[in-house]
Amino acid sequence: MSQSQANDAFPRAPLIGAALLVLCSLAVVSAVRWTGVGSSHNPDAATLAVRELRFEDRPDGSIAVTDARSGELVETVEGQQGFLRGTLRGLTRERRREGFGPEQPFRLVAHADGRLTLEDPATRRRIDLESFGPTNESVFAAMLGPESQQGSVR
Repeated sequence: MSQSQANDAFPRAPLIGAALLVLCSLAVVSAVRWTGVGSSHNPDAATLAVRELRFEDRPDGSIAVTDARSGELVETVEGQQGFLRGTLRGLTRERRREGFGPEQPFRLVAHADGRLTLEDPATRRRIDLESFGPTNESVFAAMLGPESQQGSVR
């Protein structure tokens, strides 16, 4: 090997150090994910209101929202409503993937700390709606009903 080739080679020590750093980081992250040690999970605040809802696509492209207990029509969603449609599409896709149908209703839950969550008891998936901003959260908050909303959501 000539003198110029030896000087052009990158030193091995920094490369080995960087590789060890990456491997150690992956090992620590994997250990936390598998064991749960070191992760923090805030328990939910008390539940103020729960409403079980069914969402049904209509032939005209709208979505009928009904109360699962009473069968009462809560709302008819027309137009784009991108957030609502996207949220339901994701939850429905997960249900199909796991072999569940539309039999079990979704749960809309208002918590004492002002948070609002949409839960799928079939797949145990949960969406914290406040993460998407107050405008998107209000789309679902309106479905709780006036008696449930008093003090339950921001």
